[in-house]
Amino acid sequence: MTTRVVFNQKGGVGKTTIVCNLAAIAAARGLRTLVIDLDTQGNATQYLMGGSATPPDRTIGDFFDSTLSFSLSPAPFVTYASNTPFENLDIVAADPRLDELVVKLEAKQKIYKFRDALRKLRGYDAVFIDTPPALNFYSRSALIGADKVLIPFDCDEFARQALYTLLDNVAEIRADHNEDLDVEGIVVNQFQSRSKLPTRLIEELRAEGRPLFEQTLSSSVKIKESHENHTPLVYLDRAHRTTREYLSLFDALGAD
Repeated sequence: MTTRVVFNQKGGVGKTTIVCNLAAIAAARGLRTLVIDLDTQGNATQYLMGGSATPPDRTIGDFFDSTLSFSLSPAPFVTYASNTPFENLDIVAADPRLDELVVKLEAKQKIYKFRDALRKLRGYDAVFIDTPPALNFYSRSALIGADKVLIPFDCDEFARQALYTLLDNVAEIRADHNEDLDVEGIVVNQFQSRSKLPTRLIEELRAEGRPLFEQTLSSSVKIKESHENHTPLVYLDRAHRTTREYLSLFDALGAD
């Protein structure tokens, strides 16, 4: 089982879309796949379960709440997962209570509980974690518990400066908490091939030795349709150009 966290401290870079679409491809290819939504906004949960009439019985908030009480036999993490409408694809749903819980979690130093739960997780081939747009308790927990981190990047100068800070923060977490964490690569999202600035920034970042994927993800109205229909691209329109870009990225990950 490979656990990937998709993380960027900057908002609006497409973390949720990347998580859900890569997870959907994994599931469509027969891999038992789990999405974990650590963002209180719950966009990944809405994306994958928005059409469901049944709210999840348990959420990620229930898991973190349970860590605040000592138990000789805590519930396995898999019990917090809910089915989505898509075969092989489950989700641990978001919970707005995360904002309330964080003070207690930090005070009781529960930063490793998520890692410990992931290490005991069984029954899945691939795990994708969506994170809040901040380096907070939950995103740190994800980086400490994950095998790999995937970094979305939109091409502008402000995003570039934020990327340098992000890479430094990830390196610090790897040195202090998770020496096996692999920076799998930087994914250029909302790429406009006809614009000179994005092309120049990509060339400069590659010249600096930054781990950018060759595969880029374009801006597309089809993404908005996918969100509106609560249906990842591989199920909505497999032949669409943007879907093919995600399939190419998935193949580059060697996701298994």
